[in-house]
Amino acid sequence: MSGEAARGPMPSPHRPFVLVNMAMSADGKTATANRAVNTLGTPADLQNLYRLRASTDAILCGARTANQPGVQLDSGGDEFLRLRRRHGLAPHPLRIVVSGQARLNPDADVFHPARAPLIVLVSETAPRSAVAALRQRASDVRAFGQDQVDLGAALAWLASHHGVRRLVCEGGAKLNDAMFRGGWVDELHLTLCPKVLGGREAPTICDGLGVPRLADAVQLELQQARHRGEELFLVYRVRSPIAGTRSPESPAPPSIPLLPPD
Repeated sequence: MSGEAARGPMPSPHRPFVLVNMAMSADGKTATANRAVNTLGTPADLQNLYRLRASTDAILCGARTANQPGVQLDSGGDEFLRLRRRHGLAPHPLRIVVSGQARLNPDADVFHPARAPLIVLVSETAPRSAVAALRQRASDVRAFGQDQVDLGAALAWLASHHGVRRLVCEGGAKLNDAMFRGGWVDELHLTLCPKVLGGREAPTICDGLGVPRLADAVQLELQQARHRGEELFLVYRVRSPIAGTRSPESPAPPSIPLLPPD
């Protein structure tokens, strides 16, 4: 994704309920400064990630995240396939990658194996050759926005054309920043890991433009807090998302219970 996604026109009120799920160190980093280490959590955090995926219709991430080796945005195995069935969901979630300038690598692991559809969201100015290469690999490539991906329009399209009611966003930091600033996030799931990474260039859960004043900060309400071992699992609800408010007929679904405490 190049820069931050454009805010664009106000999307349909029938956008999905959006969760952001991230793990961070005690000093707020999601990876080392050189990006050599980007998995901070324990197996309990991975189980929590799969439980969240099993509650959603779709998984969203940015191209930098999807380009990482081993990333497949998968369901997590038989246990979580059964959980998806109990939730009345399709066996595998729809996978969506935001890549404004079509920088998603066509040979990335996210394309192998193709158990679930993969949609790539680009901007109108994405290089045609790169878009053509992605069309050979992805289930669909859709353009929203002129220079940057119009996330509001994309979310409305996912709801209306693919029936996406609940979506989990798994970063990276610029995509998260655009989602929060656009007012399209309803819930933040945060794993606090007992590590200190440091590093001026190390990413956080939200980079990008940010907000100019404290008064503009996204306000959160703590819904759940549990621990497993030395990790702390937190769930925050976003107070009054700005854009794309869901219709009154579709109230926010309840938070998925976290892993039990020790």
